Amino acid sequence: MNEWEWQLLEDKTTVDRVLIDKVEVKVGDRVRLRPRQGGDVLDIALAGQTAIIESIEQDYEGKNHVCVVLEDDPGRDLGMLRQPGHRFFFDATEVEPLLPEEAQTTVSTIPSKILVAGIGNIFFGDDAFGVEVVKRLAIADLPAGVRVIDFGIRGLDLAYALQDGYETAILVDAYPHGQVPGTVSLVEPDLSKLDGLDQSIIDAHGMNPLNVLRMAKSLNPNLKNVLLIGCEPATLGGEEGTMGLSEPVDAAIDGAVQTILSLLNKILKTEQ
Repeated sequence: MNEWEWQLLEDKTTVDRVLIDKVEVKVGDRVRLRPRQGGDVLDIALAGQTAIIESIEQDYEGKNHVCVVLEDDPGRDLGMLRQPGHRFFFDATEVEPLLPEEAQTTVSTIPSKILVAGIGNIFFGDDAFGVEVVKRLAIADLPAGVRVIDFGIRGLDLAYALQDGYETAILVDAYPHGQVPGTVSLVEPDLSKLDGLDQSIIDAHGMNPLNVLRMAKSLNPNLKNVLLIGCEPATLGGEEGTMGLSEPVDAAIDGAVQTILSLLNKILKTEQ
């Protein structure tokens, strides 16, 4: 996909489905990539990979281009700021519909209303609380419209994801505030007090939740409905760091998962 081809996509319309080899494919379907011969190194790397159709777009000549994201690409979690490098455009002839037995999984087109974001560094003891909680949630029976993502220490990625139209965001993190270790609290940050972003505090490889929210609010002044499920840590690993949760924080994981599941059901029931 060269620069000229990208320019063709600037004047475009979108369609829901397209016929490829007499097979109808639509947004959310899984396909296999078959770039044309003589492509660049990226085409070679993508050849044969399974991807998910994110959109089908027509340029001003009426030619269909299929926009996909790789099925196993963690960049799918970047929200509205996915850029070339995570989203790829192919001619419809370069996309192969999967056989029925291969295409059993179709990505849900139900829009995600709630983002549950795990935050933390697994190398700093109880700071891994949020990461461990979302691991449990990822295999739980979640209501439709909920998306669970482990952001780890990817602060910029979370700030961008908060721009993606979620009605509510629930951040899950260690929360030192003088309680007994293992105490789980529900906090609603006062976003009105987070104005005045200092760009020097933004670290692409760090995760200070308040700084992330400051950045997210600078990108979207109307940001609202952000909640924090926080757990009082017993240790953050010290200067050398350490892996593994302390006993009281590890014991709090199941309760935190149940608290979040109850909160999700309450939010979604209220919105109905």
